[in-house]
Amino acid sequence: MVEDGSPDSLQQLIAALWPSTGNARIVGITGSPGVGKSTLTNSLAAHLRAAGRMVGIVAVDPSSPFSGGALLGDRVRMQGHHADDGVFIRSMASRGHLGGLSFATPQAVLVLDAAGFDDVLVETVGVGQSEIEIAATADTTIVTLAPGMGDGIQAAKAGILEIADVFVINKADAGGAGKLEAELRGMLEMGHAVGADGDGWWPPIVRTVAVRDEGIEELAAAIDQHTAEIAGSEAAAARDRERARHAIREIVLERSRIAMDAEGAGLDELAAAVAARELDPYQAADRLTASIG
Repeated sequence: MVEDGSPDSLQQLIAALWPSTGNARIVGITGSPGVGKSTLTNSLAAHLRAAGRMVGIVAVDPSSPFSGGALLGDRVRMQGHHADDGVFIRSMASRGHLGGLSFATPQAVLVLDAAGFDDVLVETVGVGQSEIEIAATADTTIVTLAPGMGDGIQAAKAGILEIADVFVINKADAGGAGKLEAELRGMLEMGHAVGADGDGWWPPIVRTVAVRDEGIEELAAAIDQHTAEIAGSEAAAARDRERARHAIREIVLERSRIAMDAEGAGLDELAAAVAARELDPYQAADRLTASIG
């Protein structure tokens, strides 16, 4: 329903669920393609389940250029949980949405929150520079890197060092893990990242080999420590406000997009006028904005 329902039905759904939300811990897992995010998510989910926690997973896959649907690679990797009623996995298409999340992702997180899941893991599509959006959704954001991929420098360029609450160096059995950790520490100390919560939290660096479940216990402990650190703090309240601002802004933008799509013929006429140099793009945008109110 949150992916395919009408805007009115979605609004009614969220209105009904809203009083029952705000209890789940939302953990975002982001990083470049190929660093092993899906395997890490799978292993972390298994660890949390062993501790008796209910786990929801929202895996945002790239959209198929043909069908527009998710490629479902993440769900295939996580099929070991298929018989566990305590794990719910949903692959969602990014549908071209910037930031590594689809518009429906935060709504899906609310559904799982209201359904009583203790933890909701959100794995992003792994597109790189736009993934900062995950920080507006998650309570704890894990930035995953891997040796030999230039990830440390790339992360600094992409600006995602600042959003990390926990760093994971996955595939840490490969050569270069120590070098990558040293690079990360150096960049943190040089001021490329300040504790994301602004009240003294310093992102720990955890080494994992997710395919062998190595380091997963340490990762779970780091997440617990961050949860405890920010509980009841102004930083947590600030995150809640930022999440609310982000949700409101995204809803307004989505409504604008829907209204603009409804003006298909008018948009085509404006595009023709711009292409013929009868209008400039800003004039056309002003007219379209006026037409959709």
